[in-house]
Amino acid sequence: MVDSKRKLPGECTNINEVRNEIDNIDFDLIKLLSNRFGYVREVVKYKENTNDGIEASDRRAAVIASRRKWAEEAGVNPDVIENIYNTLIDYFITEEKKLIQK
Repeated sequence: MVDSKRKLPGECTNINEVRNEIDNIDFDLIKLLSNRFGYVREVVKYKENTNDGIEASDRRAAVIASRRKWAEEAGVNPDVIENIYNTLIDYFITEEKKLIQK
């Protein structure tokens, strides 16, 4: 499914090439999210076993703020990135709570 020959957007000559590159990026994103989740599983070992410790609201706020800044710098809508990260963080917190209960 994923082609190892990468092209820049302006190098694509038809819709199939564009879609292939989008698929390549999505594949990379999913691998990176899987890698990130590995660290989330690891961080449970170091967090305080309380709701506040797991949810780490100060850390969450800092992550959201920095990702919004990175999005702005990259020319991406920061509101969209914030929504994505809030969804990810909510999911990861749920998974952390499951891991701690084991």
